[in-house]
Amino acid sequence: MVDIAILGYGTVGSGVVEVFGTNQASINKKAVEDIRIKYILDLRDFPGTDIENLITHDFNDILFDDDVKIVVEVMGGLEPAYTFVKKSLLRGKSVVTSNKELVAKYGAELLEIARDKNINFLFEASVGGGIPIIRPLNQSLTADEIYEIMGILNGTTNYILTKMEKSNMSFDDALKLAQEKGYAERNPAADVEGFDACRKIAILLSLALGQHVDFEDIYTEGITKITKTDFDYAKTLDSTIKLLAVSKKTEHDVFSRVSPAIISKEHPLAVVNNVFNAIFIKGNVIGEVMFYGKGAGKLPTASAVVADIVDAVKHMQRNIMHFWSTEKVNILNNDDVVVYKFVRVAYNDFISAENAVKKYFPTSELIKLDSLNDEFAFITSFEKEIDITNKLNSLLKENGVAEIRNIIRVEK
Repeated sequence: MVDIAILGYGTVGSGVVEVFGTNQASINKKAVEDIRIKYILDLRDFPGTDIENLITHDFNDILFDDDVKIVVEVMGGLEPAYTFVKKSLLRGKSVVTSNKELVAKYGAELLEIARDKNINFLFEASVGGGIPIIRPLNQSLTADEIYEIMGILNGTTNYILTKMEKSNMSFDDALKLAQEKGYAERNPAADVEGFDACRKIAILLSLALGQHVDFEDIYTEGITKITKTDFDYAKTLDSTIKLLAVSKKTEHDVFSRVSPAIISKEHPLAVVNNVFNAIFIKGNVIGEVMFYGKGAGKLPTASAVVADIVDAVKHMQRNIMHFWSTEKVNILNNDDVVVYKFVRVAYNDFISAENAVKKYFPTSELIKLDSLNDEFAFITSFEKEIDITNKLNSLLKENGVAEIRNIIRVEK
């Protein structure tokens, strides 16, 4: 019998209990041990429920119970989650978590403690919900040099963009619908501003490189400026718009960013819609692989947590998790990254504005929509971000150019 404790009985915590209640026999069989939930830490009581006698309000009940071998942290946030997880590891208890904030900020430190104690710190559910991606990076792809990771890592924003494209909805209306369906929080900033996806790509890149990637070094831009008109332009280009988390390693540099991007309908990520997520990986041996599934939700995330619990039970007193060092990766400054950009230009004189664009971007072709008679768009040449920015600032000073209405990166 292996006793575990669950920290937090919110969406994911209750999902973990539900998964055990539904599949206890098969879970025990796969773990080759009987697993028992001994404690659930929560501020609330749940009188009259099946978990009533499991509830504790004191973390020390769990910390100092030597029968508890695995602690499952599904509270979210940095504190008290970080303190509880670190104390558990130092006490010799393996930890399973779904907490992307915790892993992104303290993953290297917590993995080091787990390695020193010959126990495990597992976090499959922290990226991609129910999509198995941490385990493949840790085990299946270890023979590869991963040189590119590109993903749709946030189901909320993908749902919003899908509704804007497929149902011709405005951003505000699509966000409201996402909130009504429970896909978006009342305060959706972490999702729509790209912060959630940023933490997830930092975790994936840290694993791929074996060094710590600070999510605060990753350029992050959300989807709040995307409009229906942008999708109209994308359609003329046989493309769509997705919030992409992108990391690429070259011979000399590593760069990473989160931002909306125009991608061709032929790209594998273009068909990933609604709340689904996908992670597209390129390695020097395996080539291209993609992982796809529901990136969030109570039961998909809980399923990933339980899979880690089973792994922890099967590998008691043996560390299996790939170690990434606390040595920090230097991320290339976003200004120095070479990109294409889609630019919408409003004009008060078409000929003058066209000539101005040709002056700074001579190889670019103008894109017009029949429904708009006061603007056009173009795709820049492949240049450093800072050079494009400087040229666009100069473009704004030219005769005939009224304003730049939007700028979106293009992934080719």
